[in-house]
Amino acid sequence: MTSPRPSKTSSRASPSSSGSTPSARSSSTGTSTPSAPGRSAPDPPPSTPETGFGTPLFLLNLKAYPGCLGPGADRLSHLLEEAGRSAGVSVAIAPATPDLARIAHLVGIPVLAQHVDPVEPGARTGFVPPEAVRSAGARGSLVNHSEHPLSNRDAETAVTLLASLGLVSVVCARDVPTARYLAHTKPDFLAIEPPELIGGDRAVSTAQPEVVSGSVLAVREVAPDTGVLCGAGIHDHRDVARALELGSVGILVASAVTRAHDPKKVLADLLSGF
Repeated sequence: MTSPRPSKTSSRASPSSSGSTPSARSSSTGTSTPSAPGRSAPDPPPSTPETGFGTPLFLLNLKAYPGCLGPGADRLSHLLEEAGRSAGVSVAIAPATPDLARIAHLVGIPVLAQHVDPVEPGARTGFVPPEAVRSAGARGSLVNHSEHPLSNRDAETAVTLLASLGLVSVVCARDVPTARYLAHTKPDFLAIEPPELIGGDRAVSTAQPEVVSGSVLAVREVAPDTGVLCGAGIHDHRDVARALELGSVGILVASAVTRAHDPKKVLADLLSGF
């Protein structure tokens, strides 16, 4: 699934997309791909029926930057939805947990939690069980981000619990061996993000291309249905294009957008790389 470079596409959910998560909004991005002169519009991308995630995928992690909380999260969510529609690219967003339910019902693009705990609901103060993510209207969660890591066993449990609820898992891995190991959990997506490059000036797709291509091959051997996302240091359309050339099905971005003086301009540039 990751060998060819995906074409720029729209992301519309199937009619059954809301079946497993009735509390969420439609997962369609509402995107449409403008036809270039002399060229017909591309076919819609494959999508997970339960969630409507299309590929190539642009996933924005808002983290907990001051300007990305509350009203800031609302603004960036609307900007991303509009930018994805204009570019004809499937987009998704991961806001901070307190903003999760509001954003999930504010925009039509898929919304994910930034973290989920591998626990069942119950007397667990401060934990985020997968059921809470589903009840908020979100479509899934990041798992094992380097800023909120889990043990390999806990990551596996989290993926299993998410899958049992029809929720998407985006598992983060720091290197090729970790990607290969975590691929055995059969997540929907695996994001390769060397921690030393996160928030930096060098993109993994250009600074360490062998990590991306190696992860794509490792994941393909273990879990051919898992799509590899490229994260860490993605700054412009060239980084995006290179990530797709290396076999990834999309990117996971944070600081390039969340810390930008003009996030709308940055989003347009990044999406032009698809």
